[in-house]
Amino acid sequence: MRRIGVAIGQDITASASPLGIVANRDDGVDHNAISALIEEWQPTNIVVGMPAHTNGSRSDMQEPVEKFIEELRRYELAVDTIDERYTSVEAERILRKARAAGTRGRISKEMVDSAAAVFIAERYLSSG
Repeated sequence: MRRIGVAIGQDITASASPLGIVANRDDGVDHNAISALIEEWQPTNIVVGMPAHTNGSRSDMQEPVEKFIEELRRYELAVDTIDERYTSVEAERILRKARAAGTRGRISKEMVDSAAAVFIAERYLSSG
């Protein structure tokens, strides 16, 4: 609800790279930031992680995510969803491991969100 992790994926290599986050403001999603990312990176589609409970049942976060997806339709790109379970946990684990190895400093919530977006993009790319 506060931040949207952003990554860019590559179809050929089925890999993704973090681009940071888009902050949600008091009045909603920062569509200026999303527009700038779309203009700069020229994606062919948008992938949104769909939250679910660990058992796969619908979570309380799905309704706001579905509303966000409707807002994304303004960009006239296909919008796909992919299961995002455990992506934040995995992102935090990888970042902590890098910090322990001395290759990364302090880990922020923004870094976790952006790294989780990488996992979401890669999960999507490997599913197709």
